[in-house]
Amino acid sequence: MKEQVIAARVARRSATQQKGFAQRPARRDGSPAARTRSLSPRAVFAYVPKALKFVLAILILVTLIVGYRVAASAALFQVQNIDVTGTSRTSADEIAGLTRRATARTGVWRADLSAISNELSRLPGVRRAVVTRVLPDRLRVRVTERVPIAVVRTSAGHFVWVDDEGVMLGEMKPDDRMPAFFIRGWNEEGGEDARKENVERVQKYLELLHAWDAAGLSQRVSEVTLYDTRDVRVQLAGSDSQIEVRLHSREPGPGMQIALQELDTYKQTPRGSSITYVDLQKERVVIGSSSGNKVTAESTSSNAAQPLTANETKPKSAANDNRPNAAAGTKNDRAKEPQSRKPAAAPALRFR
Repeated sequence: MKEQVIAARVARRSATQQKGFAQRPARRDGSPAARTRSLSPRAVFAYVPKALKFVLAILILVTLIVGYRVAASAALFQVQNIDVTGTSRTSADEIAGLTRRATARTGVWRADLSAISNELSRLPGVRRAVVTRVLPDRLRVRVTERVPIAVVRTSAGHFVWVDDEGVMLGEMKPDDRMPAFFIRGWNEEGGEDARKENVERVQKYLELLHAWDAAGLSQRVSEVTLYDTRDVRVQLAGSDSQIEVRLHSREPGPGMQIALQELDTYKQTPRGSSITYVDLQKERVVIGSSSGNKVTAESTSSNAAQPLTANETKPKSAANDNRPNAAAGTKNDRAKEPQSRKPAAAPALRFR
């Protein structure tokens, strides 16, 4: 009989495993893990129609918007405190009141901070205002004020502070520090053109102030007229308050020194008490004085032309001077003949 040899199956199994074709039977025990995988949100949402998905998205968005509005208008975000910093001349209570009224309906959360800042910046004494939130119920206002640098005498006679941008900041108070001198000739019409003109006047004022402070002459000035910044008129202070110095477009420092030197020299003469103006012209200084209703002008330059006179009368002949009933009146009533005199100091009369 022939014997049959049955080969072992272990070799086949090992060969199959080496080739990577091992198979595992699916679990059919109905375990919880298998059910969880089959009921995942992704798998469930895949069966929901697209229209239903769109409706759900709209409902979620509406819920978020309503929730936001409810939260923003809740009592938790109503303004309780407003902190104002940076004020010295401007009223902090006024700024806080304007801010509170602007946020009465919106609360802190929905407050339009840019609009509030712009509204506060329109106040006369405020250059810039920055408003920030401090959740849940506070606002912080940081103010940069305008700095008053000059005082303007208006056409109505009021004295008003102005800053470097020509903005009026309010009338001067009795306890305010007195400026060196005042400005006249302010454009009160308003508008962009008037503002530009007033800015030029403030810049001219600062130029004059710097020059006269350096020369020690500011205390002798009461106010400066700047209707035209190229034609500067100066009203003196103290015992010379009736005298006007006409600098025109001359350098303010040297020109003012020359004019005051000639004035102080001429005041020593018998007609010194009747001086009304000192006119600083190109190559001479003209000093005007009054006698009754007559005003005469005397030049301090030896080669000056005929001096200017106000209410000037024509020269009279010798025969007319001897007539007692002349229409021009007596000699004492007529303006005195202007006389030329040598300059007190040569450098004070010649301009380069």
